[in-house]
Amino acid sequence: MNNRQNFTEQVPDSFGNTAKTNGKKHRSGIARRLILVFISIFLGVTIYLWNAKSLAGNSLPMPFGCGVSVILSGSMEPALSVNDVVFIRSAKTYNVGDIVVYQSGRELIIHRITEINGDKIVTRGDANNISDAPVDISDVKGRLCGKIPYAGAAVRVLKSPAGIFLTLAAAFLLLELSYRRDKSKDLDEIEKIKEEIKNLKESQENSEK
Repeated sequence: MNNRQNFTEQVPDSFGNTAKTNGKKHRSGIARRLILVFISIFLGVTIYLWNAKSLAGNSLPMPFGCGVSVILSGSMEPALSVNDVVFIRSAKTYNVGDIVVYQSGRELIIHRITEINGDKIVTRGDANNISDAPVDISDVKGRLCGKIPYAGAAVRVLKSPAGIFLTLAAAFLLLELSYRRDKSKDLDEIEKIKEEIKNLKESQENSEK
């Protein structure tokens, strides 16, 4: 009788542990999927940017009318500093005073509009004394819509071959560690179940004697 009572008391505990284990596995599975999504997006964006710059000569791709770049000079001090990450959005019209980005050769220029003459605009860096040569409005990629101060150093590292390799290696390492941890938990759970079955058989044999 006592053996049966002990068995009844053990069952809810086993079910409770199983539910907790399943919950942890579910969260771990979600984490792995998120890592895989991150790897896919990271690789896709990296390949897209590389193709745009190397094959098409486009130094600032604008998917969905938005782009991201890093300030490399102090020509727009104090509004923009070296290593600021800037967010650019395309626009249909521009006004004097807008900070805009246009491409000159393979170089990106981000300066403020000082004049608009028909289809031509004149820009100048806030820290410069001389205006830039006029450019067609159609060559303007977009206007500044936001920035993250001094985050450019990290972005440049991530975009480098070594940065890409380290990012992917870290992501795959997280996947492998997550998989090994789940596998170890599964093996422990199987061992616990085997031990419980063994104990139950011994209890049943003792009760029959």
